Amino acid sequence: MNDSEREQALLTALTTEHFVLQTSRSATVTESVGRATIFLSLLSAALIGLGFVSGTGALVRPYLGAVLPTLVVTGVLTFLRLVQNTVENEVDLERMQRIRAYYHERFAAGQEFFIDAVSGGGTAQATWSAVGSRPGRAQLLLTTALMVGAVNALLFGLGVTLLTALAGLPAGPAIGVGSAVALLAFAAQFAYVARASTA
Repeated sequence: MNDSEREQALLTALTTEHFVLQTSRSATVTESVGRATIFLSLLSAALIGLGFVSGTGALVRPYLGAVLPTLVVTGVLTFLRLVQNTVENEVDLERMQRIRAYYHERFAAGQEFFIDAVSGGGTAQATWSAVGSRPGRAQLLLTTALMVGAVNALLFGLGVTLLTALAGLPAGPAIGVGSAVALLAFAAQFAYVARASTA
């Protein structure tokens, strides 16, 4: 195989890889939307059910005792998978930017094509620029994973509030404890996403 054939084979492989990575990104986004939708639908159904049983005081505690743990477990599992999807999406996008940088350097030097892939700041900057963002941990707050994480934090806080109230703590302190737990839970989830992310 001569140099021209080798270069043509590489270009074909890179084009195929670019297509595969774009398909993978689409799949991770679709899965993220689906998982978040299922979780939020489950939460909505639980709240509707709570509305039905709230008229009978004797049913509220057993209902919450059954539904709240289910929501927490489902929320945590959804969050963990959404974090994986976020990382997969970041890795795929970074690989796509490397291919685009190769296209620019090899075939479009001196032209505007794929120029964003080789802009100053390295691969991370180019990757985030491709989706209209700047690299940084604050961008993680806008992910589907942390949206579900925020709901999870509220569920943790609600659960602790209810448990402390059942243990005899007055409403005010119980809400204070639940709020603190919710903030800690959100901070822990944010730290988890930040540690897993390539940002």
